[in-house]
Amino acid sequence: MKSVQKGFTLIELMIVIAIIGILAAIAIPAYQNYTIRAQVSEGLSLAGGIETAFDECYANHGTAAGSCATLPDLGINNAITGTYVTGMTYADGVITATYGGANANAAINGATITLAAYKSANGDISWVCSGPTVNTPPANLSVVVGGTGVAAGTISNAAYVPSSCNP
Repeated sequence: MKSVQKGFTLIELMIVIAIIGILAAIAIPAYQNYTIRAQVSEGLSLAGGIETAFDECYANHGTAAGSCATLPDLGINNAITGTYVTGMTYADGVITATYGGANANAAINGATITLAAYKSANGDISWVCSGPTVNTPPANLSVVVGGTGVAAGTISNAAYVPSSCNP
C-alpha cells in the first residue's frame, strides 16, 4: 500500500508568503495616509463650535471686527484642544487648527490648517478650508465684512487634508 503525504510543499508556502508581503507593502502606506487624514479631520470637527459662535456673532453685528474679532467670551485661543490638535486659534473670521502632541503623526506635528468665513449674496456664511495651498472660494462668495480671508495651512502633503481643503 502506498502512503499519500498531505500538506503544502515549501514552494507553495514561499509563494503564499511572497503574496502576503506584496499585499502588506501596498496596504501599510495606504493605511498610514488614512490614519493621518483621520487625525486632520479632528481639527475640522473642533472648528465646528467656533464656526457656530462666529455665525451667531456675525448675524448680530454684521462684521468680523469689533466684538467678533476674537470672540473673547469663548476663550478660544489655544484653549480648545483634542487628541491630535494642540490648539485652535481664531481672529477676524479665520480659524487655525494646529496639530501636534504625543499622539499626532510626525507628518503633521506642528502643522496647521485654516478655515475662513465667507458670505453669499443672501448673507449665508460659508467656511473655506485651505491645506498646503490657498483654496480659492467660489465666485459667488466674498470675504465677510471685517474678515481677512483664507490663508494657506502648513500641512506639507495635500493627501493628508480633506478634498474640500485643496483647490
